[in-house]
Amino acid sequence: MRRLIINADDFGLTGGVNRAIIEAHEHGIVTSSTLMANGTAFEDAVRMAQSVPRLSVGCHVVLVDGSPVLEAAQVSSLISSPSPARFGDGISRFSLRALTGRLNSNEIEAEVTAQIHKLQSAGITVSHLDTHKHTQVFPQVFQPLLRAAKACGVGAMRNPFELIRISLAAGRPGLWKRYGEVKLLRSLASKFRKATKETGVVTPDGTLGIVVTGSLDDRLFRLLIDKLPEGTWEFVCHPGYNDAKLQGVQTRLRESREQELRILKSPETRDLLARNGIELISYRDLG
Repeated sequence: MRRLIINADDFGLTGGVNRAIIEAHEHGIVTSSTLMANGTAFEDAVRMAQSVPRLSVGCHVVLVDGSPVLEAAQVSSLISSPSPARFGDGISRFSLRALTGRLNSNEIEAEVTAQIHKLQSAGITVSHLDTHKHTQVFPQVFQPLLRAAKACGVGAMRNPFELIRISLAAGRPGLWKRYGEVKLLRSLASKFRKATKETGVVTPDGTLGIVVTGSLDDRLFRLLIDKLPEGTWEFVCHPGYNDAKLQGVQTRLRESREQELRILKSPETRDLLARNGIELISYRDLG
């Protein structure tokens, strides 16, 4: 049996991203999405989510490239600017701090809890958690993340460790660095599996789409789907409209969001999944 969750990240980032996610759900294959508690279009995303009850909505926990829900003094190890409070920019610096033990796990747990509570207070039944820029690959993040999930009654979480395939990067030099980074971080996967098992939080068997983020096309998507192993997997996607609002946001994903939206809504994509006998499910089904 092969089951696939299609999760759209960055719900709440901009109005154009929100609209694309809803379109990809109503007219495409998106089954789940994760909402940014501190996104500039948060209220718009909440309103839209309430109009599509079949969409499973989780919390897209932001610990980098954004602003905290808590006050700066409560998350001092996470921020680079106290006034206004802002997390550090860029995953490289965050990774170094995580790997050298310079992040306060209690502060992470408190901020994650605050972000989940913000969604719940807005009427969202939070089905699952994941993290912006996949910061949850690090034990210094996924351990307090799991504690917050249990405390807030969230039973499912993304498994951020990708199913590695050299065929994805073959002939695509632009993907080689990303492929190498993802492969290197797989050394942390066993700790993640052990921690989720101990806490009882369920996860898919792994993810697809992280290596090809920003470069997804029909060929790469077909490679991912045609060789999907048995089990339950998550495909990570970032649909959106590259409008004026997105131009004002710090993100490397611009034109690629519209390309992903096209693929997610394409009838050929549904046919591809059907031919491979892949069942679409949501995180609500998993949790």
